[in-house]
Amino acid sequence: MTQLIVLPHPELCPEGSVIEATAGTSVCDALLENGIEIEHACEKSCACTTCHVVVREGFASLNPAEELEEDLLDKAWGLEPNSRLSCQALVGATPLVIEIPKYTINMVKEGKR
Repeated sequence: MTQLIVLPHPELCPEGSVIEATAGTSVCDALLENGIEIEHACEKSCACTTCHVVVREGFASLNPAEELEEDLLDKAWGLEPNSRLSCQALVGATPLVIEIPKYTINMVKEGKR
C-alpha cells in the first residue's frame, strides 16, 4: 500500500487526510474510495479536467501523462507544472502529497444547491 497525503481542501477534505492506496490504482479512485468526493464529471474517461490535482511530492513516480491528458490539462484551472488529472495518474510505490485545487472549470456540481 502507498500513502497519499491529501492537503486540506475547504469543501472536500477540510482537515486534510492520509490514506492508503494500492499500486496501480488511479489517484481519483483512491480519493473516492476513501470518502474524498473529488469531482469527475466525465466519469474518469479523460474527457474533462474536473479531477485535476497538483502533486506536491512524488510527481516523478507517477506514470507519464499521455498526449490527451496533456492537452486537457491546458484547460484546467490553476494549472501547475506538476498538475495531473487524477483519473489518469496511477499510484506507484512512492508516497504522494496531493493538493486538490479550490476551483474547477465545472459550472454545475451534482448534489450541490
